[in-house]
Amino acid sequence: MNNSPLRLLIHGASGRMGQALLRLAAERDDLQVVAAITRRSPAQRVVEGVPHFAASELSGAPAFDVAIDFSLPEGFDPILALCLERKAGLVSGTTGISETQRQALIQAAASIPLVWASNFSLGVAVLDELVERAATALAGWDCDIVESHHIHKQDAPSGTALTLGAAAQKGGAQPHYASLRAGDIVGEHLVQFTGMGERIELTHRATNRDIFARGALFAAVQLNGRAAGSYRVRDLLSA
Repeated sequence: MNNSPLRLLIHGASGRMGQALLRLAAERDDLQVVAAITRRSPAQRVVEGVPHFAASELSGAPAFDVAIDFSLPEGFDPILALCLERKAGLVSGTTGISETQRQALIQAAASIPLVWASNFSLGVAVLDELVERAATALAGWDCDIVESHHIHKQDAPSGTALTLGAAAQKGGAQPHYASLRAGDIVGEHLVQFTGMGERIELTHRATNRDIFARGALFAAVQLNGRAAGSYRVRDLLSA
């Protein structure tokens, strides 16, 4: 039995999610961040024991088991290529990727285990499954998805709302969307199924952004050692 810590590479380490990942991983004995990758040259090469590299130095990163990527679309191709080269797993929450990049993910799944998700909350992963089950069982009911976020979020509907909508469509429903932007709301998603004389509401509320980083770390641990393939967060919950 291998009791060595899981070796992580954090890609997009200077961003809000990257910083949360570094902080939360440091609190765990089963994880070791072997490289933190930032867009620009780091001011310090080693920060709290973690080696830092610029994106241009990615190919020189030490050996790792799984990469966690929360970067930008222009940084996505290099980290995917490195994971393929190293035969390492990939956990990515980078949004805004192109159709070409999505196809590259599909092709990469034949060689490495990977998960891409718009939301790494474990609660949202469960909600996704519940939405599909409800849509399957409630044929002909109206389906509405209402999502609320802080005033600075620009995309609407949110990526999570669209993912939940895809789950509803898989179950046979045709979702309608509404988006609210107010205050500092971290994220709320309501999926409502309405029939004649009754209504079901499935809701998830995020109150702390750390849940997304914790979910990504969970996914990395669960992904390690799995067969090549494309996994959803909900697939990893039953491990």
